Amino acid sequence: MTTTQRQAIIVRGGWDGHQPVEATDMFIPHLEAAGFEVTVHEGAAVYADADTMTATDLIVQCNTMTTIEKDEIAGLRTAVAAGTGLAGWHGGIADSYRNTADYLQLIGGQFAHHPGVHPREATGEQIDNYLPYRIDVLPQAADHPIMGGITSFDVVTEQYWVLSDDYNDVLATTTLTAREWDAWNRPITCPAVWTRQWGDGRIFVSTAGHNVAVLENTTVRTIIKRGLLWASR
Repeated sequence: MTTTQRQAIIVRGGWDGHQPVEATDMFIPHLEAAGFEVTVHEGAAVYADADTMTATDLIVQCNTMTTIEKDEIAGLRTAVAAGTGLAGWHGGIADSYRNTADYLQLIGGQFAHHPGVHPREATGEQIDNYLPYRIDVLPQAADHPIMGGITSFDVVTEQYWVLSDDYNDVLATTTLTAREWDAWNRPITCPAVWTRQWGDGRIFVSTAGHNVAVLENTTVRTIIKRGLLWASR
């Protein structure tokens, strides 16, 4: 690695439905234009490489589900606490390493559900879970570097029900309605965009970003582009 550029690593893999290769490739030119040298890793093994992690300014993770080893999660937490930024979208960061409590604490939000169409209308395809919904930008986030100039907007994609905690700095939310066939009986509001400070490191998460088609939405892409730069050391 050179010392004249900021260093970014992309950690990708997991479920192919989130298009981890195509999705992360969309943001490499953005990072390079911002002055990063970008290295791509297929899977989380790099997190256990202390030399690489110490030299890394930004981790972009797109690794849905899968598992992480003890030395890998320890290396990730150590790097972020020391100032390495961690950023990602959708299941690539909010539905990673489900069985690892240390990761869930680090991120501050875990995918639990995405509502689908009425069971009678279900086809068994991903499109069953693509619903129109609104992402509401919070008033207090209006001047945040990530959300400045962005107002509440509508998307058609998976709407994440996220289990989260109040250590997050929430920038935008989404409200899941309670329909007559749902098991819950009142609306549920969940974070849709949030940041988190972990030691000296910054964390950024957007729950929108299911696949390339969603990432091509100008507002979603702008939020993620800004979030990546904001999170970096």
